[in-house]
Amino acid sequence: MAQAHPLPQRGFGVTSRRDRWWVQPLLVALGLSTFVVYSTWAAFQGKHYSFGPYLSPFYSPEIFGDSPHAWFGPKPGWWPGWLPFSPALLILWAPGGFRLTCYYYRGAYYKAFWADPPSCTVGEPRKRYLGEASLPLIAMNIHRFFLRLAEPILLILAWDVWKAMWFTDPATGATRFGIGVGTLLLALNVTLLAMYGVDGPFIGEANALLGILRDQPPFAVEAGPWSLDSDARLRVRVLGLAYKNAPSVSPIFRRRDR
Repeated sequence: MAQAHPLPQRGFGVTSRRDRWWVQPLLVALGLSTFVVYSTWAAFQGKHYSFGPYLSPFYSPEIFGDSPHAWFGPKPGWWPGWLPFSPALLILWAPGGFRLTCYYYRGAYYKAFWADPPSCTVGEPRKRYLGEASLPLIAMNIHRFFLRLAEPILLILAWDVWKAMWFTDPATGATRFGIGVGTLLLALNVTLLAMYGVDGPFIGEANALLGILRDQPPFAVEAGPWSLDSDARLRVRVLGLAYKNAPSVSPIFRRRDR
C-alpha cells in the first residue's frame, strides 16, 4: 500500500517561480493603504462633502449633518462631546463592513498584508494553515448580512444621482435640469458599485448551484466548462470592479471663490 509523505515546508518567500510574483501584492498593498488613509481622513474631517445638489457617497445617506441633505437636521445634542462628529461615521460601517468581508478584498489583503500566502506557490511565514474556521477570521462569514445592509444604501446613492441633476439658481430660486462633472462622477460610482454588488453575490449563488449540479448525473459533465472557465473570468471581472469603484466613493467638494 502506498504511503503518504508530507510535503516539505517552504520558508517564507521561497518559490520556484521565476516571474516577478511580488509585484502584484506590493501594488495591492500600496493601493489599498493609500485608499484606507485617504478615506479615513475624508470620513473624519466632516467638511467639504456637499456642494449644491452634490453629496459625497461617503456621507450618504446624511442622517445628521450641517448640509441641506441631512435627513434629521444638525448634530444631535446627545452626541458625546469627547467623540469627534462626522456624518460619515454614522453610515460607513455598513458599506465598509461589506468591503472588508468581501471575498475579493479578502483575497487581496490576505496576500498583500498577511502574506497568506504572498502569492501562489510561494512560501508563507507560518507553519500551518488556519483558514477562516476560528476567530477572528470566522467573522468573515457575516458578509452576506452586510450585503443586505449595503443594498438600501445603493438605492439611496442612485437617488442622489437623480438629485444631482437639478440645480437651484441662487438669484431666482428657480430649479433647472443639468448635468455637471459631479453628476457624472456620482453616476459612475453608483454604476460600478451596482455591477460589483450584483456580480459578486451572483458568482456565489452560481458556485453553490454548481456544487449541487456536479453530483447529479445529467449535469455532471456540463458543469465542468463553467467552473473552469466562466467562473474564473467572472471572478477577475468582479475583482476589477472592486478596485475601480474604490476611488470614486469619497469625492470632496470644495467651493472655489470667483
